[in-house]
Amino acid sequence: MDDSPDILSQLNISKEEKDKLVAEVIRHVLFKNHQNSGCPIKRDELIQIITRNYRQRQLPSLVIEEATEKLSSIFGLEMRELQRARPMSNNHKRGSSQPSTADAKSYVVMSKLSADVYGKYVEDVNTAHLTGFTFVVISIVQLAGGQIPEDNLWLQLTRLGLHEADEHHPVLGNIKQAVETLVQQRYLQKGKVNGPDGSSVTYELAERALDGPVSEKIKEYISQVAKEDVAFVEVE
Repeated sequence: MDDSPDILSQLNISKEEKDKLVAEVIRHVLFKNHQNSGCPIKRDELIQIITRNYRQRQLPSLVIEEATEKLSSIFGLEMRELQRARPMSNNHKRGSSQPSTADAKSYVVMSKLSADVYGKYVEDVNTAHLTGFTFVVISIVQLAGGQIPEDNLWLQLTRLGLHEADEHHPVLGNIKQAVETLVQQRYLQKGKVNGPDGSSVTYELAERALDGPVSEKIKEYISQVAKEDVAFVEVE
């Protein structure tokens, strides 16, 4: 990031004006991340904040880059760009699908703290159940090979006592909406595919679930569960 006097002079903007824009972008990112439960933030939203009163073409990149650095150094947060959504991988012909929230360039905000520090000082015990639910659903899809028909996903969740029609779960509330939230947050990608028996809805791991740290944790968890199952059988 370069906000030297020469660069700012070329952009015809003062350091004070630039700093104000950076602060506005950071405030918007923190608010939207909290308000929308970690759903991706579109780059267009941030650009609109910056270009509301300025038209310099290079300014948005400068401001967003500095906002990203300050989120990291001051708040311990990584604003990571999501890659463009992948098409649903399926051997059958692709049918209609829901528009992806990641088709346009967008960002997610993730903590840079270690898991133990985050759990001790940051994590809200009142929302920890949502993290557990996310982990379980991603693990089910991972075990299915990264993609699972909707009926099969609900079959597995039903075995855990989570029913699609349950709108008043004591912890998760509306179970179906809880799954849809994972789509909005880009842990899952949902689409309709055409097969021999007609169209069906399929869920596939999306960008956040395929992210290196998240993917590794899922694999470690699955491996650990498998070892425990083997040990239990041997004892029996």
